[in-house]
Amino acid sequence: MIEQRLVLRDLLDGPLPAELGTFVPLWPGVEILPLYGIGDNGKPVDPTRPSAAFLRYAPGASVPEHRHPGYEHIFVLRGSQSDRHGKYPAGTCVMSPPGTTHAVSSEEGCLVLAVWNQSVEVL
Repeated sequence: MIEQRLVLRDLLDGPLPAELGTFVPLWPGVEILPLYGIGDNGKPVDPTRPSAAFLRYAPGASVPEHRHPGYEHIFVLRGSQSDRHGKYPAGTCVMSPPGTTHAVSSEEGCLVLAVWNQSVEVL
């Protein structure tokens, strides 16, 4: 959990700094590295508050259908991920407004930076 200003460089091709912590399981084949608003167990500290994390998908992994009560910003850093609207390669930012739903998968595996206005609700 970050407690001071954090600057991360070279996210598209460099390694994540070790001082950020370690990834923990979130879903089968999907791991989370919390930045803020998420506990060490990968669960939101307060679902109504903002949070951010890195998510790492193994090849073929997916996250089930979920709803966004608040905004979600996904920055694809490596690999690609897909939902029913399309495929999003590295360098893509996907912004989902409140009330939207989708399931996410990654055929090749990926690393994304996710920022949530509120926690997602698994359907």
